[in-house]
Formats: sequence, C-alpha cells, structure tokens
Amino acid sequence: MSTLFVENLSINTEYRSMKSRIVLFAFCLALLSSCGKKGFDLGGTPECAVQALQPTTVNLTSSYPATIKGKQDVEIRPQVSGFITQLCIDEGSMVKKGQVLFIIDPVQYESAARAAKAAVQTAKANVATQEITVKNKRELNKKNIISDYDLEMAENTLASAKAQLASAEAQLISANQNLAYTRVTSPSNGVAGSIPFRVGSLVSGSSATPLTTVSDISEMYVYFSLTEKELLNLIRKDGSQQEALNNFPPVQLTLADGTLYGDSGKIETVSGVIDQNTGAVSIRATFPNKGHLLRTGGTGSILIPYSSPNALVVPQKATYEIQDKKFVYVLQDDNTVKNTEIKVLNLDDGQNYIVTSGLNAGDKIVLENVSTLKDGATIKPLTPQESAEHFKASLEQKK
Repeated sequence: MSTLFVENLSINTEYRSMKSRIVLFAFCLALLSSCGKKGFDLGGTPECAVQALQPTTVNLTSSYPATIKGKQDVEIRPQVSGFITQLCIDEGSMVKKGQVLFIIDPVQYESAARAAKAAVQTAKANVATQEITVKNKRELNKKNIISDYDLEMAENTLASAKAQLASAEAQLISANQNLAYTRVTSPSNGVAGSIPFRVGSLVSGSSATPLTTVSDISEMYVYFSLTEKELLNLIRKDGSQQEALNNFPPVQLTLADGTLYGDSGKIETVSGVIDQNTGAVSIRATFPNKGHLLRTGGTGSILIPYSSPNALVVPQKATYEIQDKKFVYVLQDDNTVKNTEIKVLNLDDGQNYIVTSGLNAGDKIVLENVSTLKDGATIKPLTPQESAEHFKASLEQKK
C-alpha cells in the first residue's frame, strides 16, 4: 500500500509540474502577441509604431462615365428605290472610300438612261434643223422675199429647240445619276455596321432604317459630362475656356471590362449648352485607335488626373472597419489611444487612403496591428524606425 501511495504522489507531482509549465508557456505567448508583435516591456504595455500626419500633395484621378463614337459615323441610305440584287460586304467589314457596298436592281434605270440619251439626240437633231431653217430665212429676208415676222418666228423656233435640248441633257444627267445610285458606295474609310437588309429586299430613299452605317474609327470620340460647377472651376483656374482646353492634361480611358486603354486621349471640345435636365455639359475627348479596339457604341470611363495639395494620407493597414465605417486609433497625450471615425478617398496605389474628415495635421495614429487594440488602451509609442529595429532584433533572437 505504501508503494502505491508513493507512485500516486509521484504522478501528482509530475502533473502539477506539467501544468505549471503549460501556464507559463501560455503567459509567454500572451506577451508575444502584444501590440505590433515587435516587442514588449516588462510592465506589459504594448509597443506600437505611431506616426504624425503631415500634409502632402498627392496625384488623384476623377472618373466619369463615357460613351464612345467613331470620328465619323455615316448612315448609308439608298437614293433610288428598288430591290437589292447584291450585298458586296459583310457586317463588320473594313471598307474604303468609294467601295461598292450594295447593288440595287439597275434595269429600270438603265432603260431610263437610254431613253434620256435618245431624247438628247432627237433634240440635237431638231436644233440642227432649226439652225438651217433660220440660216435660209435670213438670206431670204435680206432679199425681202420673207418678212421680218417670218424670220423672228424661225429664230424663236430655234430657241425653243435649244431649250428642249438643254432639258433633255438635264434629264440625261439625272438618269445617269440615278443609274449610278444603284451602286451604293462608301463615302469614307471605316467599318461597316449591321446590315438589316438582304438580297431581294425593297429599299427606297424614304426608308426609316439605313442600309448600314460606316464608321471612321481611325480616331474615336469619347463623350462624357462635367457638372456646371466643375466646368466653372476649370475655366476660372485657367482664365478662359480655351486656355483650360490648352492646359488640360492627357486623359485615360477605362474600358467596359475594367482594363485601362493603352493610349491616352486629349480633351478637344466643350459643348456650348448646359443640359437643363442634368445640369451637365458635354465634353469630347479624342483617342487614337490604331488597333481598332474601340468601336462605336462602346462605353467606359474617362479618368482625369488632378493634384490634391495639403492631403492627409493614412496607410490602409492603419484602419479598421465597423459596420462599413472606417476608424483609426489616435494617440493621446497620456499615451492612450482613441478610436476615431474617418472618411476617406482611395488612392490609386491600393495601399493608402486620403482622409477627407476626422483627422487633422499633426495627429498621431497607430500604424499597425490595430485589431489587437481597444479604445482607451495604453501603449508605448515608437517611431516607425524604432519599431522596425525592434522587429529586426526579435528576428535575430529567434535564430
């Protein structure tokens, strides 16, 4: 029995010793997980990197919804009526100026042209006949064989014949033009749009729907809007609208898929009319389109760069969110921290925010591991350099 008692005593002693080691290990872990995980003092006050906010100038961009149009979008409409006998292009084809796009049945127009040509020949023959008549009557009039009245009648008949010839020639020109219109050609280089008609379709100049649209996409016009207030600020800054256009920086275009278009554009025109419904004015930027990536009807966003002086910038990692609101910890004079709500704008670098409200120049904020802090907690503030040195030293100790 004494042997059993000794064994139990030994087991209990080992158990208590193991339990003490576990408690000590947990305490050490708690200390190591203190603020910043870069160091701690014996008093248990967490060491945290803090930094005073200083105003700085940052480069930002404003985004505006935009629509894309070709430099020249021409609706192709027939100028004569008839049935389409041939489609010479397909939708989306690259076309050149003067290229035949459609052929309308020319038979009736060929007949009209031949008839007009025959009418001209008849009129010419009639004029020639009347010229001979007038010539003879003049000789007879000189010999007093016929009266002046007869000569004047002959001359009037010649004038009428010449007028009929002019009319016939005009009709021939019109007939030939109508015949030429049966071959519908492109007025410019560009890309053909959709083609709602097919071979056999009856078309006319009064049709509401165009045969197609040819878009000159060597350069593209991108339209967006500024508010009246934004436009006035822009003009006041440079003194005049023309100076504002001359000094406007190159703009970028974000495409519908979110990617950035490779070439920058230039602001060229400002509409002279403010939309009464929206209070906005239309702006046009021009972009090169060498690869024909941009197409008429496309959408995107115009990015306009601008500078913001005296901006307060905070790292994103120094902030935390509660119910979609952003907060930072601000160091107080007694080394306690106070959670402070801020409003921010995103910077393009994806790492920092611009503070629009909630902080002032000179405020000191905790930079890292803010999730381990609570409002009113006391910390040992370090400069970012001191914090980095402590972290480096802790790594060397672990080696």
